[in-house]
Amino acid sequence: MLTFAKIYIMISIENITKTLPNGKELLKGISFKAEKGEFIGIIGPSGAGKTLTVKCLNGLLKPTSGSVRIKIPNNVEVDIAKINHKELRTIRQHIGVIFQGFNLVKRLTALENVMIGRLGQISTLRSLFYGFTDEEADLAMDMLKLVKMDCIAHRKVESMSGGEMQRVAIARAMFQDPFMLLADEPIANLDPSNAKAIMNILKPLSEKMPVIGVFHQPEVISQFCTRVIAIKDGRVFYDGSPKLSPNVLYQIYEEEFSSVVSSNIIQQQEVDDLYEIKVS
Repeated sequence: MLTFAKIYIMISIENITKTLPNGKELLKGISFKAEKGEFIGIIGPSGAGKTLTVKCLNGLLKPTSGSVRIKIPNNVEVDIAKINHKELRTIRQHIGVIFQGFNLVKRLTALENVMIGRLGQISTLRSLFYGFTDEEADLAMDMLKLVKMDCIAHRKVESMSGGEMQRVAIARAMFQDPFMLLADEPIANLDPSNAKAIMNILKPLSEKMPVIGVFHQPEVISQFCTRVIAIKDGRVFYDGSPKLSPNVLYQIYEEEFSSVVSSNIIQQQEVDDLYEIKVS
């Protein structure tokens, strides 16, 4: 039985591939490491393999080959891609995931939504007849305070804005007591003000655990992330500083570059220069 504690944990992804039955390769040898203190932004054009990579990190997708190793207590390494279902279920209970669509139960309150984040960690009997303890309820409220949502903890989620719902989703993920936090396009549906507010919440969490997110806003990544990984055609195309030049962005996105440029307010002259370079 695997157990977790408040310790240093390293995640190592080594040459993961994903091939469909028809032979089409979706991931072609993705490799990188992540550790506490890092807020990693994953970017890339549509269909590059960003979300597939994140799904491999929490075991929602089993790679065709390669490994996803996590160092757990007693310096034991576990390969998520190869462990049995019971062990995988235990590990996933401590991987916080934040979704683009929030994945909240709208008829429940913010506090109730946070508390159900731990349903996988309690027995079926307890969940049906006893529910959560007062101590757990207090901890859930602490998580809502962390994201500045405790003042409306008892309001139903269906009456909340997108920014408020994403804050509740972050609180729910943190209530799981995670050793890693994954975010799949967490600010895609938010206006710029709410997007920055969410990033301001996520950034300090990386001091306690690796935070890895898929984003489509390079300008936001440059401001908040400590590192960026660009995936293109199923491979790691870039891994390094989040301060990306227009030229590098053009190489990453190519035909999608114009839409990235418009969202990042890069001057038109820079765009024209890049197209001239490409033509020459």
